[in-house]
Amino acid sequence: MRFHLSSFQFPVSSFRFVLGAAFGLGILLGTVGCDHMRQTRLAGRTMGTTYHVTVVHGWLDRPRGLETRVAQRLETVNQRFSTYLTDSEINRFNRWPAGGQPFRASAEFYHLLETAARIYHLSGGAWDGTVRPLVDLWGFGPAPVRGTVPAAEEIAALKNAVGFANITLGPELTIAKSRDDIALDLASIAKGYGVDAVAELIRSHGYRDFLVEIGGEVAASGNRPGGGPWKVGINTPSADAPAAAVYGIVSLSEGAMATSGDYRNFFERDGRRYAHIIDPRTGYPVANGVISATVLAPDCTLADGLATALCVMGPAPGLALVETLPGVEALILTTREGGGIREHRSGGFDFTVPR
Repeated sequence: MRFHLSSFQFPVSSFRFVLGAAFGLGILLGTVGCDHMRQTRLAGRTMGTTYHVTVVHGWLDRPRGLETRVAQRLETVNQRFSTYLTDSEINRFNRWPAGGQPFRASAEFYHLLETAARIYHLSGGAWDGTVRPLVDLWGFGPAPVRGTVPAAEEIAALKNAVGFANITLGPELTIAKSRDDIALDLASIAKGYGVDAVAELIRSHGYRDFLVEIGGEVAASGNRPGGGPWKVGINTPSADAPAAAVYGIVSLSEGAMATSGDYRNFFERDGRRYAHIIDPRTGYPVANGVISATVLAPDCTLADGLATALCVMGPAPGLALVETLPGVEALILTTREGGGIREHRSGGFDFTVPR
């Protein structure tokens, strides 16, 4: 899936969930507006998925050129962080040898790695931007799903090539790694970062009321056309549910939301299900009963990474972490014995059930 522009290539298998209803619902509830306001909608493809942007503005104010600028901004993000582009900045770093001269990064690449390091440490390694070798081993990388369980020896061998602690952020935008086989894959925060980058671009043009969505990750600002916060949907966490099925509706006016889940991308073998979210600490897919985690945070990059981390950590340690983070709330859904869904939410996470 591409946006014009075949360079927009993030693996679909790296996306944790489908949240088509998130943007669609926000727009459905935002089309009735005041007489003096109108909205401009932009849409396209990026990072192996779709994006949608809605900007609210006055009748006499047309955001000319914004569509082109948004596409260009997303192309820049993709050129930095896509592991599908041979000459992307992340792939150039992955080929960079350990020892010798450190890799000199762009400011954007370096700052995203700072956020990656923060999420890694906050989660105790439950989120790790170097987990790619294990993801590939289990068949959830660019190659087709293998559908078989790797041998314990294979997993143990590749665990040695995983660990964000092997990445060093040095002075003057330099980066180094302690092993040649350490490779970054930031797909689990790159969509969120793309959302933040587009939101920043829109703000720089003077707009304060808008909604940005990339593959279900969302940032909202101000009010929808009819007044009041944007309405964003949480996808129903079931492989049998339609992609647009909504479990809950969140009111969002300042901040971001991201959801991660294991209910779409998995294989079954000998009566056991193996989902695509890998615990970097064990080398195995998570099997803690979590089916999805939704995070509200000040920025979408943090929300994106934490959503994946909470799926790995599980409800109790995950919510304990969330309660220590200012401006962060979460909803974790787990399976009940005998069927059904159990909700675990932080103190400030509110949503409504659609009628």
